Amino acid sequence: MLSKKTKYAIKALVSLGKNMGNPPIQISKIAEEEKIPKKFLEQILLDLRNAGFLYSKKGAGGGYSLNKDPKEIFLVQIMRITDGPIAMVPCASLNFYHKCEECKSETTCGIRSVFVDVRDATLQILTETSIANIIERENNLIAEV
Repeated sequence: MLSKKTKYAIKALVSLGKNMGNPPIQISKIAEEEKIPKKFLEQILLDLRNAGFLYSKKGAGGGYSLNKDPKEIFLVQIMRITDGPIAMVPCASLNFYHKCEECKSETTCGIRSVFVDVRDATLQILTETSIANIIERENNLIAEV
């Protein structure tokens, strides 16, 4: 299941993506519009800024804005920043691999084999889906209503 941290990070990036070309947005405005606890959002935005996705400006007229084009920010990157591994079991992880303590043999483990497939299918979607794609989907869904 997607953690609240990751969901809030995506929501904040979508909000900032919709604001491209405009002055930075204050944390309080993002928190209010997206219904995200402000203190939690502060930590999430700091993580995203430290990862190079956001620009922050202090003082009057300050706030956050995207440091990259929404087409260049992919869900896989956000999830790894906010939650770490994508794989559901540690032995199937690409970037956070470690052997399961109870495993007799990874090469013959059916559980690992299935979850490597799940990881690969998930990674395909997450590496191809950007913040711009989510904004486009939202616009299409609104148009359908």
